[in-house]
Amino acid sequence: MPPLRLIGEKHIAIGSGVFIGPGSWLQVMHQSGVSGTVISIGDGTSIVGDCVISAAKSVRIEKHVLMARNVYISDHIHKYTQTDRPIMEQGIDKISPVWIKTGAWLGQNVVICPGVTIGAGSVVGANSVVNINVPDYCIAVGSPARIVKMIRKEDRAFSV
Repeated sequence: MPPLRLIGEKHIAIGSGVFIGPGSWLQVMHQSGVSGTVISIGDGTSIVGDCVISAAKSVRIEKHVLMARNVYISDHIHKYTQTDRPIMEQGIDKISPVWIKTGAWLGQNVVICPGVTIGAGSVVGANSVVNINVPDYCIAVGSPARIVKMIRKEDRAFSV
């Protein structure tokens, strides 16, 4: 749904039945050695709007993932150690793949840091900053996020 900002679209793969809400931004960082799919979004995923997915190496979002407004996912951070240069001129650092598995739900204003995997069927509560892996069928909340509950097998609507 417009407006949508795309950078590096030849490295972005979007499955069928995907909704991407207005104000979202999908960005593949321009750097040497980038080839193939860098951002992949699986079938049936819903990205409500004003979300950012920024990748230098790999952000993989599987099927039927739900993202509320203002979710930020990145597989890198800005370099910031060269005090004689503005941060925006220093490039990127700590590049590490991000993987959001099938059926996960990311609440409003969630930040997913480089190197994080969010497990299948897991929930990340609103305003959480996730810098650790979240196992399948767990609920994680907070800044930094922590696991607060396992979703019992008998309570699951689906299994992968």
